[in-house]
Order: sequence, then C-alpha cells, then structure tokens
Amino acid sequence: MTEIHDYLAAHRSDIVTELTEWMRLRSVAGVPAHAVELIRSANWLAAVLRDTGFPVVEVWDGEGAPAVYAEWCEAPGAPTVLIYSHHDVRAAKDEQWTESAPFDPVLRDGYLYGRGGSDAKGQVLSHVWGLRAHLATSGRDVPAVNLKLLVEGEEEVGSPHLADLLEEHRERVGADVVVFSDTLLWRADHPAICTSLRGMISAQLTVYGPLRDVHSGTVSGPAPNPVVELSKLLAELHDDKGRITLPGFYDDVAEPSTRTREDYAALPFSEEDWLARTETRSVGGEDGYTVLERLWARPAAEVITVVAGDPDGVSRGAVPAEARAEVSIRTVPDQKVADVADQLRRLVASTIGDGVAYELTISEETAQEPYRTPEDSPWLGALAEAMHKGFGSAPGRMGNAGGGPADLLATTLRAPVLFFGTGLPEDRWHDSDERVSVDVLLNGAATLAHLWPRLADRDQV
Repeated sequence: MTEIHDYLAAHRSDIVTELTEWMRLRSVAGVPAHAVELIRSANWLAAVLRDTGFPVVEVWDGEGAPAVYAEWCEAPGAPTVLIYSHHDVRAAKDEQWTESAPFDPVLRDGYLYGRGGSDAKGQVLSHVWGLRAHLATSGRDVPAVNLKLLVEGEEEVGSPHLADLLEEHRERVGADVVVFSDTLLWRADHPAICTSLRGMISAQLTVYGPLRDVHSGTVSGPAPNPVVELSKLLAELHDDKGRITLPGFYDDVAEPSTRTREDYAALPFSEEDWLARTETRSVGGEDGYTVLERLWARPAAEVITVVAGDPDGVSRGAVPAEARAEVSIRTVPDQKVADVADQLRRLVASTIGDGVAYELTISEETAQEPYRTPEDSPWLGALAEAMHKGFGSAPGRMGNAGGGPADLLATTLRAPVLFFGTGLPEDRWHDSDERVSVDVLLNGAATLAHLWPRLADRDQV
C-alpha cells in the first residue's frame, strides 16, 4: 500500500500539471462554437493514453462529439473490464466564477479549481495514474486485467448517440464488468461505494398567453397570463408532504431494501455538515424518509429553469406572450421512462387552463433508466478492499442522485456495473467554482491500482 501511495505522491505535481492542461480545453457539450474544443479534448486524451502504454487507442467520430476508445488486453484468463467516463463538460458563466476563471485552472489549498476538474476529467486521469502506479509498483509490463476504456463526449447532453456507438462497436466494447467513473464519494475522510444511480428524464413546457407581449396597463385583468398558468402547474408538482403528483407516479417505485436503509444510516451524517458542504440552505423533500433516502432511493422532480417576461434589464411592464420552464425528473427502480413521460403529459393536460395554449417537449431520446448494482455482486467485495487500501478506511455504501447511462451499458453489454468516482458533494458540479481535491484524486488512483490485481484474482470475485 505504501509503495503505491509513495509513487503517486512523487508524481503529485505531474498529475496536477496534466489535469490543468486538459481542463484548459473548453470542451463544452452541445455548443457548436466549442465543437473543435471537444475534438482537441479527445485527441489530448488519446495522446495521454498512448503515452501510458495502451497499444490500441482510437478516436471515434460519430454523429455527435468524438469518443475515445482504448484497449490493453494482454492478460489471458483474466476478466475484461470496460471503464466508462466522459470528457465533455457543462457550460460555464465566466462572470459568476470568483475563485478562478472556469478554463484557467488554479491550485489553491489542495483543490484544483476549474470546469471539469471533478466532473469528470479528474476521474479519467485517476484511472490513467492508477494504471501507471499499478504497472510501476507491480513490476508488470501489462495490466493484471484486460482493460478497455470508453470516454464519450456527450454525457452532459444526455448521451444521445451512445447507444448507436455501443451497437456499432459491440464486439469491441464487450466486457465482464463495467467500471463507471462519473460518480461521487461520500466524504474525503469517509469514502463510500456507490451502488446505484437514479434515472433521469427532462421536459420543457412552454405556455402561450397573448399573441404578443402586451402593455399591462392596456390588458391587465382580462388577459391570460402564461406565467400564472405555468406557476400553477409547477406549484402542483408536489403535494404538502413533498410527494410528486404525477398520476400513478408511485405505482412502480420500489421501496428501498432493508440493506439499503441500513447502509445509508451507517454513513456519518448531520444536517449541519450536509448544508455546509452542499450550500443548499435547508432540507426539504418527501416526508417519511431520511435525507439520504430521499437523495438516493426516492424519486425527485426539480424545476431547473423558468423564463418569462424581461428577466434581464429594465422591465417593459408587459404581460408576456409566453413562459417557459424546464423540469428534470429523477427516477428509481422500478420506474420506466416511457411511463413517467405519459404521466407528465396527463398532469399537464389536466392542469393547464383553456385560456392559454402550451407545448410540452419530453426528451425521451436522452432519458436514462435507473440502475442498481446487485447487492450480492462479488465484484463489490474486490472494490471495497481496494478502496480500503486506497483511502485508508473501510468504505460504506451510498447511492448517486444524478443520472447516467449505466443501465444502457449494463443492458447492451450484458455485464454488471461497478461505480467508482472521485467526486465529492462539495465539488460544485455544474456550478461556478467547480473544484477537485487533489488528495482524493490520488487516493482514487491508489484505489484503482489496488483494484486491478484483485479483479484478476478469480478467488476475489
């Protein structure tokens, strides 16, 4: 254990330098102006993987952004592992960043600030340096397991072309197990194995009132106001107990198992610590469940965007012609995206008044189903031992509140998914001043260096 940590500590500045270089690339998903940066990002990673020793490294140019594929399969009889992550990042509003500019990373107090440091370029580089540490300290010329790596460039926009990419390269990406690295730990001093990922479906609702923006002094009172109609609907998404009001929504919601409840209850938690780390001000949600159960084992519906009238500048004093909201629904086993989409359509149709018109767009093509690693999976034991070695303490178990293509990978490849990421709740994913703990990156890399020989040992799995 000491040898692996010593190797990584000796290369701490190299890891920071490498990650800083990659984070400077503005590889923002879904923005045509940054398409070339996504190509540069993919080629940057491809070069690093070749330098690490991967004999096969390819940049796959599909209909969407480029993905990077690599393989190092020279361990006969050992399991084949597919590592999944992504190199695209969320857009950043530069004027809201106060610790650093989003694409000019700064190292401060053990954190590297900048977009993509935690979500998820840092997680990818933990794999790179974990492999380097594994080879350097084991005396091996090749990894103990057969490794494949797939790092896509569209995760932040819902992975719209990942299914086609997996189908096109089905024979190349086959594996015995998938290691999914786009997730969180619990705390730097108390790591936890993520065993589940909620599903996700997004919708945009536009309500139309007057045929154009109209001076409120002219029509105020009898004119239909789309903001009021939209607000009524959004207010009715939850009842007074915090439950989601879509018709039939809870019919297929599986209750958390006794094991799951016990795992979450065993994690060190206080509301004070949670609020400080997440900067969420207060705790809400569904009655009858703990904060962590609400977060990882229960569904949620959030209003992400509301736009109407004159949000910027001087108000024109007009009744707006339209109001728009974006809603994100997080699902849990055994819910299905198609069913939730129908439930949302029914709620909107029954709630929006006749005096306005509306358009509801549900992005089913980028929706993601929830996934849970089987509780009795033997791969979990190997990961727990590796995390204990990597972080110096026995890990607990947790879930992940976000979405991702874990179910798609598991279904397409017919392989179980293990989650291992190096993010923390306080890393400010998708927000200004995103950051990553360098110590956590190094401990994550140490975990991966310990994981590969354990997965290679069939007695361990």
